[in-house]
Amino acid sequence: MSPVRRCSRTACGRPAVATLTYVYADSTAVLGPLATYAEPHCYDLCAEHGERLTAPRGWEVVRLADPSAPARPSNDDLEALANAVREAARPQDRQQGGRGPRAADPVEVARRGHLRVLRSPES
Repeated sequence: MSPVRRCSRTACGRPAVATLTYVYADSTAVLGPLATYAEPHCYDLCAEHGERLTAPRGWEVVRLADPSAPARPSNDDLEALANAVREAARPQDRQQGGRGPRAADPVEVARRGHLRVLRSPES
């Protein structure tokens, strides 16, 4: 017998990462971290089947967080990343020894999204 517990779904041989338990009195399906030992009335699920889990109509699915799992990115993380990209994309003041922009550099006239309209340097 293999020491690794496998997904309870038919024809799925992936390792189990979560345990599914039904609370019939509350019409609730509880999906939590992998139980320490296999219970006869619980189902071990792999990551894919755990994510795709749905419950019958009128039932509620409760997903308990696994404290040992890495945290997923939040909306705040995504917003911070977008702000960092915007900041990096801003044109920098190009200065040579404090004398201002070089005469040969194109001048930004307008901006729309990530596109810029540049005016050629005057010769």
